[in-house]
Amino acid sequence: MWIIIIRALLSWVNPDPYNPIVQFLYSITEPVLLRVRQLIPMSGIGIDFSPIIVLLVIVFLQSFVVQSLGALALRLQ
Repeated sequence: MWIIIIRALLSWVNPDPYNPIVQFLYSITEPVLLRVRQLIPMSGIGIDFSPIIVLLVIVFLQSFVVQSLGALALRLQ
């Protein structure tokens, strides 16, 4: 989640693309963000909402799926 947030913040300041840290962040996040951009095309808007969508999915998975699996594990004991 934090890597997506850092990537979104970096897009505001236009970092050096040859910086190894920036290259690492882009190489980790781009496959996920590209998949979202392919599923939900937002051309013409001018704003990339894919980081927001990925963050919402991560929050959903953390709050709903993990909690549900934890409750199921407690019932199985």
